[in-house]
Amino acid sequence: MHSSAVFLIEFGAIILGLGLLGRLAARLRFSPIPLYLLAGLAFGEGGLLPLGASEEFVAIGAEIGVILLLLMLGLEYTAGDLVSHLKTQYPAGLVDMTLNALPGAATALLLGWGPIAAVVLAGITWVSSSGVIAKVLGDLGRIGNRETPVILSILVLEDLSMAVYLPVVTALLAGTGFAAGSVTLGIALGAAGLVLLLAVRYGRHISRFVSTDDPEKLLLVVLGLTLVVAGVAQQLQVSAAVGAFLVGIALSGEVAEGAHHLLAPLRDLFAAVFFVFFGLHTDPASIPPVLLPALALAVVTALTKIATGHWAARRAGISAQGRWRAGGTLVARGEFSIVIAGLAVTAGIGSDLGPLATAYVLILVVLGPLTARYTEPLALRLTGRLSRRAAPGAADDVPGPVVRDQDTAGRR
Repeated sequence: MHSSAVFLIEFGAIILGLGLLGRLAARLRFSPIPLYLLAGLAFGEGGLLPLGASEEFVAIGAEIGVILLLLMLGLEYTAGDLVSHLKTQYPAGLVDMTLNALPGAATALLLGWGPIAAVVLAGITWVSSSGVIAKVLGDLGRIGNRETPVILSILVLEDLSMAVYLPVVTALLAGTGFAAGSVTLGIALGAAGLVLLLAVRYGRHISRFVSTDDPEKLLLVVLGLTLVVAGVAQQLQVSAAVGAFLVGIALSGEVAEGAHHLLAPLRDLFAAVFFVFFGLHTDPASIPPVLLPALALAVVTALTKIATGHWAARRAGISAQGRWRAGGTLVARGEFSIVIAGLAVTAGIGSDLGPLATAYVLILVVLGPLTARYTEPLALRLTGRLSRRAAPGAADDVPGPVVRDQDTAGRR
């Protein structure tokens, strides 16, 4: 009875605090994600008032939060959209990997951590946070923007790449042989390919099976199906987030619209729990010793992500405003980076790797919503000043308000 009461008090306080922080962020016209993270830091390991009884439930809620974020993102697009974007944007995926994985690998080698740590840190700096970016796109009202399909294509390529990368890293850290690693990789690729095939070819049949006029039954079936697919995907060494995203892709028409409306409040609740959970498991005392290298790496890879998004959006014919928005939105790192770092820490690879990865992700998960919001106006202001200096006699006036190209692209 006592532990149950403590759990209710702790978890109720978390939810109440999130609600108040969300209201504060709304008044300030600011994404609530950094506030959620700081709240987690304050009440996590080494914080002001560590929680105990509700920790396990918060961990499960955080995992559900990531799954719902990716499901809702998938509901915005059809299987045809996914295939066409992957076909056209795979060069952007290669540029993304090159620009963002190399700084992490180079940092590990410069610090003398060895080649395995270099592979691990390369993955940490490479992959953007689909969960954070999905939340930011919703908060800023950019789901229907023309650059959003470009952003999603890069995120999907990264998430699908994790189906290859994670088994490889696991095999390297475990020291298993080539044969065992190849079997694990083959299972992961086969599972991801099967789910993608079902989503593309049989999406209509899945939607027909799920469809119902009763909102309660629709909510239960969609949520249950998503959790089952995500769990099976994770069991087969494929990301649960990828499985949830593909379930969203498979659903279309009225089913997708109804599910989106019903799941939005649940997504917001569990997504907030995810960001708090990340902060809860970060010991503030472990950050200062690695803060400078983490900050330097964060600055470099924030710039490379902006360059990646800008290049990909330019290649897709997006306007200057959309290019900068795409680049700024991709900066945040999050759940995959923490998973990769956790594998390395468990295997005992590099005593400083865990704190460095934590500090790095914390910096960029706080900076990401800021770059998503302010990269475009700052870049346009800067480029406007440079162009006026280059043009003799140009009027030195302040640029007018930017007209955003928010044509719907990819929305049903």
